Amino acid sequence: MAASSGKSVLFVCLGNICRSPIAEAVFRKMATDSGVVDKWRIDSAATSTYEIGNPPDHRGQACMKKHGVSMRHVARQVTKDDFMSFDYILCMDESNLRDLNKKASSVKNSKAKIELLGSYDPEKQLIIQDPYYGSDKDFETVYEQCARCCKAFLEQHS
Repeated sequence: MAASSGKSVLFVCLGNICRSPIAEAVFRKMATDSGVVDKWRIDSAATSTYEIGNPPDHRGQACMKKHGVSMRHVARQVTKDDFMSFDYILCMDESNLRDLNKKASSVKNSKAKIELLGSYDPEKQLIIQDPYYGSDKDFETVYEQCARCCKAFLEQHS
């Protein structure tokens, strides 16, 4: 998908059906609109096994459709290879960050820079809360945070 000289980013949350596939789709659209999508490898994954094989949450899909962002993803768990093959692993909250740093410590050739996606938020909202038990409004909040953070991340790394 990406050229060998390209960059890569993996978005991660607990189940890979709400926050991380939203971030992945938002970033892919921004990279496409900026004409740089072919320079990036973009994916998302989960720290848990809860939702492996499932599509994104229907509320997240509805939110993305409302914003004209296409979303095609099947939930998967983070692998050891991800730490060796992605430049950036951007996660949503402290629990994801702890889990990822723990997994990365067992990978010999880990090269990924593991960060909170919210660390790129110009509005300084560091944590992107899980909307799973929330309302449509919570998915909208996740979309807005991901849009701000992905824009800043793309600008900083393009």
